[in-house]
Amino acid sequence: MNDAFIVDAVRIPRAKVNAEGGAYAQLKPVDLLAPLFNAISSRNNLPSDAVEDVLLGCSTQSGDQGSNIAKIAALYAGWSDQVSGATINRFCCSGLDAINLAASKIMSGMEDIVVAGGIEQISQVPMFADKGPWFSDKNVMKKTKFLHMGLSADLIATQNNYQRSDLDQLAEDSHKRAAHAQQNGYFDKSLITIKDKDGNAILESDNGIRENISKEKLAALPASFTAFKDMGQFVVDQVYKDQLQTLHSPGNSPALVDGASLVLIASERACEKYSLTPRARICHFANGSDEPVKMLTGHITATQKLLNACKLSPQDIDLWEVNESFASSVMNYRDHFSIDNTKLNVNGSAIAMGHPLGATGGNLMGILLDELERQGLKRGIVSICGGAGVGVTTLIECL
Repeated sequence: MNDAFIVDAVRIPRAKVNAEGGAYAQLKPVDLLAPLFNAISSRNNLPSDAVEDVLLGCSTQSGDQGSNIAKIAALYAGWSDQVSGATINRFCCSGLDAINLAASKIMSGMEDIVVAGGIEQISQVPMFADKGPWFSDKNVMKKTKFLHMGLSADLIATQNNYQRSDLDQLAEDSHKRAAHAQQNGYFDKSLITIKDKDGNAILESDNGIRENISKEKLAALPASFTAFKDMGQFVVDQVYKDQLQTLHSPGNSPALVDGASLVLIASERACEKYSLTPRARICHFANGSDEPVKMLTGHITATQKLLNACKLSPQDIDLWEVNESFASSVMNYRDHFSIDNTKLNVNGSAIAMGHPLGATGGNLMGILLDELERQGLKRGIVSICGGAGVGVTTLIECL
């Protein structure tokens, strides 16, 4: 089996989505991706026709994110007609799944250079805009036990006896860690800005981080997911009638943001041919799934599968990037694997910086890679849970 090397990872600053529109609200998803395609080529002196495929994760593939945006975005960025493309949906895990599928192509020897990542411009294409039957057809919703993910997070918190103060503490830590990382330039290596018509950066850094957050401010925010009980109320009533406390608020939940990310993955042969410098090896990856009601636990299943296959223990992992798909989901993952807080999301995560769904896998991969290199560490895991119980995990080793 061939090695799949990570050569580069780039992302745009994440922009908050709000009622007035985020920083990228007047742009299209292809506009968010174009500077990343250009950066992959220019930073690595790589002609685009050397890339054999582009795989992008996207959770809501409709409107401006429809019609196979992976292929269209590559064309829009001016890449060669010879570059193919495919768009992948495994809900929030989509971008990480795209990276893993790209690695599998290279490991098999079928291809030598693949670009993978993801896109989600929620200000243009809101969540649920594709009107999929899982969340819009009452018969399908009932048969598949659909529950809004915020309520699933509350269920996990309730069953694990997490208190509101526990969730808020994790949220405060996320913001403070992200603020420290941002102020010290830990994200700079991978950040690519989008320029306006005058050549000025529209946004220079992730704009959701609140360095002055406090437990008192977080505690003052109202619990937010009671409004979604109609999206799966039959599950609450019939299955978990007495087991659900409303504990999550906007402060300890992932912010909705616009984002895009790309990762350049290549074989040893391609690295030699194009003078590319590999930074890390993708060692193993796994997907898994758990019951769709609790939903936000599939990454635990995937990670256990990966660790078993690699004959590793959690203590063998130097750093973990686990998407903050609500505070309770990452706390549950942490507690399951007994992960030291000093190794988990050390630069904050989605509660502070936002969760751009399909783009999150590439975002986390770049952050993990940069931090492993900065600390001189070797082994790291990215793990993400997603809708209906799915989860994806990837193990990398720095060279």
